[in-house]
Amino acid sequence: MSSSSAASNHAAPLHIEVDSLPLFPLHTVLFPGGRLPLRVFEPRYVDMVRNCLRDNAAFGVCLIASGTEVAQEGSTTVPEAVGCLAEIVDCNMEQLGVLLIETRGRQRFRILEHHARDDGLLVARAELLPDDVIDCKLELLGECLAALRRIVASLHATPHKLPFAEPMQWEDPSWVANRLCELLPVPMKAKQMLMALPDAGMRIEIVHRFMRQHHML
Repeated sequence: MSSSSAASNHAAPLHIEVDSLPLFPLHTVLFPGGRLPLRVFEPRYVDMVRNCLRDNAAFGVCLIASGTEVAQEGSTTVPEAVGCLAEIVDCNMEQLGVLLIETRGRQRFRILEHHARDDGLLVARAELLPDDVIDCKLELLGECLAALRRIVASLHATPHKLPFAEPMQWEDPSWVANRLCELLPVPMKAKQMLMALPDAGMRIEIVHRFMRQHHML
């Protein structure tokens, strides 16, 4: 038996220019529904954040395939092909020229082509990817859900340690799979592979196998 309920990680509609999507390459992977706080200080990204706030627009977060987060002369940053839209939900100025922003992962996208502007900001032509296909084995999903509930309960006294935000969407297989992927102690390349999978059921099976092997269930 399998679950086939539709996933939904979307809040209010965003104005998304997929023909000129600004990219923020990082040494991390953002999943749909995930929480990502950022300290923004490079002028190109400060301007990007201001523009997104003005236009109620998202920017794209991608794992860095090669290169660095901070601009270096003579160094080119190459992003992974699949990333996740980041919606800014809060923004504060720590000091002049330094922004503290809180973002949430929304829809995934695939980069079709990208280029660097004169200021160094990467801009992509991208296609939005559909929500997960959901065909989960209920037994595996149930065990993964129970494990996630235990983890959340153990961290609930210190909610700032959780890499994701409320509300908890316990009935959504994609949400459960994504939150476990964020928590697993695996390399970022592995998280990237998991995030890019089109099927939440596949993600649940891989996560379940890993937790079994490492005595986490």
